[in-house]
Amino acid sequence: MTEYIVPYQDAESEFTEKRSRFITHLYKVGTEAEARARIEEMKKKYYDARHNCWCYLLQEGGVVRYSDDGEPQGTAGQPMLNVFQRQEVWNVCCVVTRYFGGVLLGAGGLTRAYTKGAADALTAAGIARMGLWTLWDVPCTYPLLERMKLEVAATGGVVRDAEYGADITLRTAFPAGAAETFQLRLTELSAGSLTMTVAGEEFLPGPREEAN
Repeated sequence: MTEYIVPYQDAESEFTEKRSRFITHLYKVGTEAEARARIEEMKKKYYDARHNCWCYLLQEGGVVRYSDDGEPQGTAGQPMLNVFQRQEVWNVCCVVTRYFGGVLLGAGGLTRAYTKGAADALTAAGIARMGLWTLWDVPCTYPLLERMKLEVAATGGVVRDAEYGADITLRTAFPAGAAETFQLRLTELSAGSLTMTVAGEEFLPGPREEAN
């Protein structure tokens, strides 16, 4: 599996266009069942809205689905989908709810509005790159704990958990190439007395980036 892009976090956005109110909810999802559950949740929450248009894209299997939910064909779900396809964002579910304001927007106006709804929510969410990280158990003495946490962060890693006993074992994860850099710092800080051990690997999101 290669690196791919996902939303950094869930997000909401809202705007009004010619008295129609557009409310967007964007979610990070991992499965089709999760995406469908989010869509149903929004339909129930906004049961009195004229439309709840949606789309989702899943990296596993390349699943892509969308619905115009009563809007003219091609004016809602597909334009929303295009926002994520242009930026190659996966594992995302987006629902744009429209409360009709009494003024027709026309096909072009609807397309622009649903595109804006999805784009605004993605900007609010940010993106992250999923990549293969290596997992390591890092031995640590109590006096070195705070310094060690800083050093892990400085090399791009994260401390996911800690086990406390006579000494401490930090459960850490590092993006490609960063573990080697941290091991050098660990050797320096401990005068060669501490060595970390590999504990596996996992696909994890990197830091937040701005969506284009």
